[in-house]
Amino acid sequence: MDYAALLAKIPSHVRLLAVSKTKPVAAIAALHAQGQNAFGENYVQEALGKIRELAELKLEWHLIGPLQSNKCKEAAQNFAWLHSVDRIKLIEPLARFREQAMQQQHMLAPLNVLIQVNVDDESSKSGCTPSAIHELADAIAPHASLRLRGLMAIPKATEEPNRSAFARMRELYTSLQGRYPIDTLSMGMSQDFEVAIEYGATLVRIGSALFGARDASGNL
Repeated sequence: MDYAALLAKIPSHVRLLAVSKTKPVAAIAALHAQGQNAFGENYVQEALGKIRELAELKLEWHLIGPLQSNKCKEAAQNFAWLHSVDRIKLIEPLARFREQAMQQQHMLAPLNVLIQVNVDDESSKSGCTPSAIHELADAIAPHASLRLRGLMAIPKATEEPNRSAFARMRELYTSLQGRYPIDTLSMGMSQDFEVAIEYGATLVRIGSALFGARDASGNL
């Protein structure tokens, strides 16, 4: 699907995040030339090279993959958004390193943070339990260098779009929205983003529909 055709399927109030993991900088630059500015990466180290090489484009970089504790400094200093906060121990170092970066780069804004929820309780996936969302939100909120924006989920892959997971995420989002001024529900990918939008997604993460299907080695 080309970029214009994809945009036509996404309402104006929903943001498109282009998932650029494994893709070369040339592909990212080409999509940026068509108007896309927000790109998502899974791995800090892979992303850092792209961020440096494409610095002049002033892209908005999102870290959407699981975050290891020893990568908090690089994540806090180089990304605009972090979608994968799922445990308390990440919050203090992220806040501290982001504060340092904001002092060094005076135009740098607080780090936008989403709490990742393991909505289907899959042992293979990162994310907090639904019952832990409010505890994490309460821990994030006091830090001036972090801005709580909402929730993220990667529902269990099913033959049909996972409507029950999307509905559950909408409930959790609404509950958290009653306590904090959040505005982002990140869910939905290439195969199910239209259904995710039906259930309230405000940001969809699209990779293969923009860049092509994965090949046998797992690359896009």
